[in-house]
Amino acid sequence: MEMKNICYFVLLFLCFSLSSNLCIGRDTISAKESLSFGETLVSSGEKFELGFVRPGTSLKYYLGIWYKNVILWQTIVWVANRDKPLDYGTAELIISQGNLVLLDKFQGIVWSALAENNINPSISVTALLRDDGNLILSDVSNSSTPLLLWQSFDNPTHSFLPGAKIGYDKRTQRKQVLVSWKNSSDPAPGLYSLEIDPKNAQYVIKWNRTREYWASGSWDGQRFSSLPEMRLNYMYNFSYIDNENESYFTYSLYDNSIISRLIMDDSGQIQQQTWLPDDGGFGWNLFWSQPRQFCEVYAKCGAFGVCDEANATCNCLNGFKPRSDTEWNSKDYSSGCVRDQKVQCNAITEDKDSLWINSTIRVPASQDTNITVGEASQCRSACFNNFSCTAYTYDGSATCSIWTEGLFNLHQLSTTESERTIFVKRCSPEAQTKTKKSKKLKAILSSISALMFLLISSSISYIYYRRRMAIKADRSKGTQGAHKSQRHKAEGEAKVLMNENTDEAIDVPYFHLETILAATDNFSTANKLGQGGFGPVYKGIFPGEKEIAVKTLSSQSGQGIDEFKNEVTLIAKLQHRNLVRLLGYCINATKQILLYEYMPNKSLDTFLFDGTLCQLLDWKRRYDIILGIARGLSYLHHDSRLRIIHRDLKTSNILLDEEMNPKISDFGLARIVEGKVTEANTKKVVGTYGYMSPEYALDGLFSIKSDVFSFGVVMLEIISGRRNTGFYQSEEALNLLGYAWKLWTEKSETQLIEKSLLESCNRSEALKCIYIALLCVQEDPNHRPTMSDVILMLGGEGSNLPTPNRPAFVIRTHASSTSSSSSDEKFIASNNQVTITVEEGR
Repeated sequence: MEMKNICYFVLLFLCFSLSSNLCIGRDTISAKESLSFGETLVSSGEKFELGFVRPGTSLKYYLGIWYKNVILWQTIVWVANRDKPLDYGTAELIISQGNLVLLDKFQGIVWSALAENNINPSISVTALLRDDGNLILSDVSNSSTPLLLWQSFDNPTHSFLPGAKIGYDKRTQRKQVLVSWKNSSDPAPGLYSLEIDPKNAQYVIKWNRTREYWASGSWDGQRFSSLPEMRLNYMYNFSYIDNENESYFTYSLYDNSIISRLIMDDSGQIQQQTWLPDDGGFGWNLFWSQPRQFCEVYAKCGAFGVCDEANATCNCLNGFKPRSDTEWNSKDYSSGCVRDQKVQCNAITEDKDSLWINSTIRVPASQDTNITVGEASQCRSACFNNFSCTAYTYDGSATCSIWTEGLFNLHQLSTTESERTIFVKRCSPEAQTKTKKSKKLKAILSSISALMFLLISSSISYIYYRRRMAIKADRSKGTQGAHKSQRHKAEGEAKVLMNENTDEAIDVPYFHLETILAATDNFSTANKLGQGGFGPVYKGIFPGEKEIAVKTLSSQSGQGIDEFKNEVTLIAKLQHRNLVRLLGYCINATKQILLYEYMPNKSLDTFLFDGTLCQLLDWKRRYDIILGIARGLSYLHHDSRLRIIHRDLKTSNILLDEEMNPKISDFGLARIVEGKVTEANTKKVVGTYGYMSPEYALDGLFSIKSDVFSFGVVMLEIISGRRNTGFYQSEEALNLLGYAWKLWTEKSETQLIEKSLLESCNRSEALKCIYIALLCVQEDPNHRPTMSDVILMLGGEGSNLPTPNRPAFVIRTHASSTSSSSSDEKFIASNNQVTITVEEGR
């Protein structure tokens, strides 16, 4: 009781020392009021308080709601600006133009209750903090029946209070999700989340919003099957509601004097807690938690961390150390472990010095690759020959499991337990790659030494040859001078055409033709990488052994100076990991040349449509390629300084780097649209039929939705391994879009997936991709999603997707069975039956 009296005395002192707003709180903010540092809102029954708070040991401030009557433990239940902390005295909460907003000292918006498209400046709005901890924003224009505009219960952070919901709105396809704090002093979104699973009438915990590792079990009418604690219902009244509008879980208390909450804790557990007053223990009491065991939390110890259930702690594998000693000392292990920098790979060997071996650790349940081998040595070699491999196990029969990323969910076993032995590379894949390159360099140097004698012996002949050539050069010096002058004049004129001498200078270097000829061995056939729509592409070796792709566009290519300048200026201003990088250009009277970063794996179509190479594209790689292309297009459409429409997206314009990351290339046909404009038109239809949207092919209308259509075609080609222009039925010849639509209407979508992927792919993920692709190729561009929507759909649940309409597929028909001329073929758009002629497609 003495401690309690001291606390009351301190609070009383503060009340008289600070402004009255600190102790005497109102519960409402109106349009003419604001809330600043040192001021709070207090609910009418003085149960909850809203204001600026500093959690734990943090030096930053947040706008939050906390229990007013839990004195010594300031327990925060909701945070507005959880990922945008504030410094002291630099913000205020106001109602502006019908919206509740948090402003910084520069009057910039830090947090906003309503989205921009939901704001109505003409209405009268107030914000009220209620006794249940819910902050509500209402339109009080009609004082008798206020209209709810927004509430914190629909936008929870990590706490689930009585009367709130964890639910799924079937109309808006929106979920209420609890997301843990990063740690006890940082309310930023953490690794763990709790959300509803409406399909199975349960709720689940996920790691990183993707990996489900605990489920409540289905609702049986009284409780969730995996929560026996719900049988003890003398305190809580649990309910699960499922109707045509929504599915949600909620709970209430039989005794409203009890203080209780459910939180998604930063430990990775959900915890039901009740507050014990001073006569019952004074503090938060853990009523129940799930998962119960310390090591049942997914990735509890991070990458390369080993979970020790017996001691409720984490350790690093041998050869590894904590990524952050500070976090580990505070019992936050989520950042995991990293290799000790002292461990180096001096040689690529397959012995015990290059591996850490342990059989007292339970290996992760899932691996990246499973291969069949004859013996353990073959499994070991498979890992060492794969630079991305971090660890492997061999089951003693024929199965070799390989991991290529961080090892998660390693569990320490007791000395009496046994498990498959796991072999972990002590050196990093990067270090092994460097070692490999070092050995290769030594081999090259040895070869060079062997050639030195041959070079020296031929030097006399070379000097003799040079003397003869010098005499010949003197005779033709006048002619060469004239040619050199003409060349410089042509280059000067070209630079003027490219505006290099104006304020619109190109921000990439100009390369002389002689340099390019030397790098490509005069465009030799041996260095030819492929043939593009506007000309061939060569590999060039520039000074410093730097490899560059050289794209040549001849005067007969059909691409003029405007298209060439367009490609140079566009790519020079773009910076994204999924867009090819322009390194330079050259232009003279006969050639236009672009220099790109070299892509060793060439283009995506090289792999997709090759019966052998396609085996290298497993489902994970294909899905990563789809996601990479989507991110690159989203950057072009929404995030770059310029809004760019590509107009020629196809598999041959998707290049793959050494790690198979996709990069969008060929911007010769791309167009910039101003500001928020998303569409335009042209009289000159150019591009590749089969990938062109119908509104562009028929009417010359192009927009960001034209690129979305092309992306949908590319997605279907990646999933099926078939070209869009291929035909799959003898009676009714359809292209890939028509074939996919037919299978979808027959609920036989899995037949579209390439056969080699059926056993190993994530079928639900593949079906979701087919679904999204069909949304992208809908005939009406207004029905197609934006690329930012596509990225959200790829990362979300497939069940939330809208139903696609009939795609704009093309059917090829023949006038008669005896026709052999291509003129007898028609290209018919799906609905309007308009015949079009391919004039400038390629």
